[in-house]
Amino acid sequence: MKKLFIILGLILFVLVACSPNFPTSTAASESIPEKHTSGSLQVFYLDVGQGDSTLIRTPKGQHVLIDGGDNHKGDDVVAYLKQLGVKNLDAIIATHPDADHIGGLDMVIDAIPVKSVYAPRVSHTTNTYQDFLLAVKNRGLKIKTAKAGLTLPLDGITAEFVAPVAEYGKDLNAWSAVLRVQHGNTSFLFTGDAETRSEKDMLEHSKLLHADVLKVGHHGSDTSTLQKFLEAVNPKYAVISAGKDNKYGHPKAAIVNRLKRAKVTVYRTDTQGTITAISDGKNIKFETVR
Repeated sequence: MKKLFIILGLILFVLVACSPNFPTSTAASESIPEKHTSGSLQVFYLDVGQGDSTLIRTPKGQHVLIDGGDNHKGDDVVAYLKQLGVKNLDAIIATHPDADHIGGLDMVIDAIPVKSVYAPRVSHTTNTYQDFLLAVKNRGLKIKTAKAGLTLPLDGITAEFVAPVAEYGKDLNAWSAVLRVQHGNTSFLFTGDAETRSEKDMLEHSKLLHADVLKVGHHGSDTSTLQKFLEAVNPKYAVISAGKDNKYGHPKAAIVNRLKRAKVTVYRTDTQGTITAISDGKNIKFETVR
């Protein structure tokens, strides 16, 4: 009888493991909320530790991935995307060549078909950056230059780069591609690692910076989110992507306090895991997994 129960248990485990709903990644399965019905704009600020990765699902079911976390997070990002039912990506945006933003993108590009890849016109000599370039080449794609004024060909929303505005030499963070997305009366700003140098240029050259949701620059570093920039964006909500107990001390207390003084509701991946924002074009609601 005991042997029979063991055999039945093994059969049950195999059946569950072979199910298409069985999670391929423990981290991913614990960090993604349930999928939502079509017609809304959904933004998934993925929990990739000390790094950045954000998936945008448009009301028409198109997908844009902004960054892919660090090298060791590529598998998790792929698992996240598959769990969310992403079978292809309409665009990938590599905001800038830092490893904690593009490190996992080569794995994503290898695993999921991609229509277009966007990145600022700045290069790097690291193996991580070369792996990204090779993955793009192997897909038969050419990188499109991300720069202020360029719009993405997406249905049902407006998605326009508001940075980089100028050229910034070897200052990789300043090169960060910054995307603004508008869905109905709601708006989102995704800032990469853009710091004060870039923020000042956006203030001078961008026609519209306001956004209801601000993805805070450089993981909440005090080298980003100038008071004047924050006032121009005037967000209701802010999302900070950072790793728990990271060595940089992100997010900095000065930035968290600045956001609180501005009466901005702050969400953080280091304390709340993957954060999902859902917009029906009029209102935005948030979901967290912790």
